[in-house]
Amino acid sequence: MEKGTAEFISFSKNPLKFRLFLLQKLPSAFFSGLRITAIDEEKSVVSVPYRWFTRNPFRSTYFACLGMAAEMSTGVLAMAHTHKREPSISMLVVKMEASFYKKATNKSRFICDEGIKIRETIERAVTSSLGETVTVKATGWSENEEKIAEFFITWSFKARSKRGSSGEVKSPHLSTTIKTTQSPL
Repeated sequence: MEKGTAEFISFSKNPLKFRLFLLQKLPSAFFSGLRITAIDEEKSVVSVPYRWFTRNPFRSTYFACLGMAAEMSTGVLAMAHTHKREPSISMLVVKMEASFYKKATNKSRFICDEGIKIRETIERAVTSSLGETVTVKATGWSENEEKIAEFFITWSFKARSKRGSSGEVKSPHLSTTIKTTQSPL
């Protein structure tokens, strides 16, 4: 396991540190009560509670909260495999599809077990210097072990250009160096 991956997984397993991260970077996930209940380099499990803040008028968990938990179950794996990478990697959700099977009327958990597939896609993005996409599945389960939903989330990964110490962008596709300057504002 890469050192950055192990470091991010360790960080994710610390409830206080990760809750503070959510409060700062993903406040809607913080206030919805999303939790990482398990994570390693291959698999993650994210839970979302059924409570006043996450429910809809039909007495079930609002689909956006389910989608947030599904995306996070895939996203924490992507973040683990991109953490402290050189060159750094940009990542973005470019597509999401979902199928719903049962109403979510209690605590739900989403499982993604495609961390290796994500890591291999990131490796291709680094070696090719081009954007690469991967579609991964997050399956939602109720407390009663009933399948409530499946989400297919497509991530895009691209290695960022390396910057020289003088603000130069060194592109692997150009034979020249482009000088960048910062605005005085």
